[in-house]
Amino acid sequence: MKRFGGQFVTAGSILIRQRGSKFVAGQNVGTGRDWTLFALTDGKVTFDKGSHRVNVVADSATKN
Repeated sequence: MKRFGGQFVTAGSILIRQRGSKFVAGQNVGTGRDWTLFALTDGKVTFDKGSHRVNVVADSATKN
């Protein structure tokens, strides 16, 4: 786990390094060949589906 829920991330940031698909990519999240999850856009990290799906929610108010 590199980033936690509620943290602001930039596009390309690694969110989770994992073996296998314990966490799955949601909105604005990509999956690498080694199952690494990374942000596709700037925004806040959120979890849903029992904390197994990772989303990045783009919100202009969260930027500095």
